[in-house]
Formats: sequence, structure tokens, C-alpha cells
Amino acid sequence: MKVLSFVFLLLIAALQYPIWLGKGGWLQVHALQQELDKQRTANVLLKARNDALAAEVMDLKSGLEAVEERARAELGMVKKDEIFFQFQASPTAATSSPSDATTH
Repeated sequence: MKVLSFVFLLLIAALQYPIWLGKGGWLQVHALQQELDKQRTANVLLKARNDALAAEVMDLKSGLEAVEERARAELGMVKKDEIFFQFQASPTAATSSPSDATTH
């Protein structure tokens, strides 16, 4: 009777091996599911980026306002008869005041 129980136990273990560790087994399915979740997250981020780029392309194709905005921001261009003002931080704000220094 003990031999028969041992044979059945081995048979059950042999049948369980492919389910858990074999090709297409539970461990492989779990690893593939995690990889799929990561890829879906990456796809969502890339889709948002693509949508933003598509909107920018449509904006650039439809009118000159976007082109003008880019020329001003990236190239520092100004229109004819415009005056360009550039403000700098005051020199006193960049240096420390005498009250900040400690005396020993």
C-alpha cells in the first residue's frame, strides 16, 4: 500500500510540474503579465507624447501664430518696429548684505 501511495504521489508531482514550471506554466505567465503591464504603461506615455506632437504639427500647419511664437521663444526674433526689453536681476539681490555676515 505504501508503494502505491508513493507512485501516486510521484504521478501527481509529474503532472503538476508542467503547470507550474513548464513552458506556458504559471511562473512564465506571471512574468509575461508583468512585462505586458510595463509595456502598456510605456505605450500610454508614448501615446500622450505622440498626441502632443500631432497637435503641435496641426498648429504649425494651420496658422502662423505657432511659427511666430517659436521664432520669438527659441530664436529671440522680434517683429519690425518692435522694441525688445530684457530685464536683469538687480546686482544687490545677487550679493549678500552685510547683515548676513557673522562676526567672530
